[in-house]
Amino acid sequence: MKLKLIRIYGQMGTNGYLIHEREVVCKTIELPWKQNQPSVSCIPEGEYQIRKRRSARFGLHLEVVDVPNRSHILFHPANLAWKELRGCIAPVMELSGEGMGLYSRVAMQRLMDLVMPILDNGQLLTLKIHT
Repeated sequence: MKLKLIRIYGQMGTNGYLIHEREVVCKTIELPWKQNQPSVSCIPEGEYQIRKRRSARFGLHLEVVDVPNRSHILFHPANLAWKELRGCIAPVMELSGEGMGLYSRVAMQRLMDLVMPILDNGQLLTLKIHT
């Protein structure tokens, strides 16, 4: 299964559209692009594998793996990139500004409902990020 993340870069944050088979699954918010600096930048454009992960803080969520010079890049709920993200990607239902969105938990559940059957069957899930 392939997901595409089409980004729109801003000085205060990065917004995006997460697409599967030509349909928008949800929108996304991230930190602005700052040359892939850990904790302050979104990750570079490219193609990555996604796997499921569980933690005490976020429960069951998704991890973007093999990001150059980065680790623990997650998909998890957040509504304000600058306050709640450290390089991760937050799904949101609505964009409300650069790096700001609404209804992130709803969007996260929608994303999980789409991808978990694929991951549970042992299939690969790929994310392609571009403008």
